[in-house]
Amino acid sequence: MSVKPATKIIRSKDSKIQPKVGIILGSGLGSFAYRVKNQIIISYNDLPEFPDAGVDGHAGKLVIGTIHNTEVAILQGRAHYYEKGKSDVMKTPIQTLKELGCETLILTNAAGSLVPEIQPGSIMLLTDHINFTGVSPLFGETDSSRFVDMVNVYDPGLNQQFRDAADERGITLHEGVYIWFCGPSFETPSEIKAAKHLGADAVGMSTVPEVILARFFGLKISAVSIITNMAAGMNEVALSHDHTMENATKAAKDIHALLGEFLLKYETAF
Repeated sequence: MSVKPATKIIRSKDSKIQPKVGIILGSGLGSFAYRVKNQIIISYNDLPEFPDAGVDGHAGKLVIGTIHNTEVAILQGRAHYYEKGKSDVMKTPIQTLKELGCETLILTNAAGSLVPEIQPGSIMLLTDHINFTGVSPLFGETDSSRFVDMVNVYDPGLNQQFRDAADERGITLHEGVYIWFCGPSFETPSEIKAAKHLGADAVGMSTVPEVILARFFGLKISAVSIITNMAAGMNEVALSHDHTMENATKAAKDIHALLGEFLLKYETAF
């Protein structure tokens, strides 16, 4: 695996960059990057093979620095499969995090709830996922490393640290299974009924391909969803991206506190 040109550009800013934790910020959560100290900020546009972040609420910037003395590399926004039909669109950013020294990847997203008790504004820790699209970001890989083991892909140790962080901050942290639909149209009520039967608790249009890529590159993984809406057919509210952004902003305070507490204890926990 050759070092990406993007890695060389980032290291040219500071050769001592050695982040431990990578974080991908989903819709409406980009402001968490403002908490980074000693910031190095680079636009995706200036990094070869990085994607355009083509959705409102995704700034498209890499922010490197420290939060609570934990060195972090934050991807302020993601590209999605539905934008250009490429499931490996986040391959270079995730490989770059690995090359910079990250050992852990934390993913965040906005999702719809399939569980009446998990209402908009809630936070859900992912314990597993269902790839409903049938596509993989590893299509086209040629060696045996493409056959990645997906058991315990959401690292039990990291997930426990998030539970502890939620307890410390008095945040209700739901847990469940995330199902990936490709989008960009929202799901039909019948699709949501099918997802429930399959065992899903939340639905979204991202994260799963990134998790597969992160596992492929040998990163430990944990992921958290902000619940921005009830899924199709579960109430009378019309679904829209504006609605998603509005509720993501409302829940941002809790997820900022959760991530902050996680990073505060990270160095002593691992």
